Amino acid sequence: MNRFAKWVYNLAGAYGVIVLAPMYFTEAKFSLQNPPPIGQPGFYYGFIGVGLAFQVVFFIIAQNPVRYRLLMLPSIFEKLSFAFAGFVLTGQGRLPEPLLLGGIVDTILATLFLAAFLKTQKN
Repeated sequence: MNRFAKWVYNLAGAYGVIVLAPMYFTEAKFSLQNPPPIGQPGFYYGFIGVGLAFQVVFFIIAQNPVRYRLLMLPSIFEKLSFAFAGFVLTGQGRLPEPLLLGGIVDTILATLFLAAFLKTQKN
């Protein structure tokens, strides 16, 4: 159903903007809370920029899920790529456990994206 896909993608886009946008202003705090300090700020800010770009993609999908149905597939991959990395890195002791919450949220969103993909009629 298109209404479900619209709801899921608008929710994901809003959540992502709320979580990612403030990170532009919290590099120092992030480094203190998650040592060692960020040694390559380009990666940090690049991650935020790419993440925010995908939130725009989510909002575009939400406007017309049938038309943009195929974009749901890379959006699922986007969510699973961080989720998988988060679980593996936490298991290796290389990611602080509080940051694993992002991987859990991304797993839930990937599942919702898959459901939206399956429920949305093909063009």
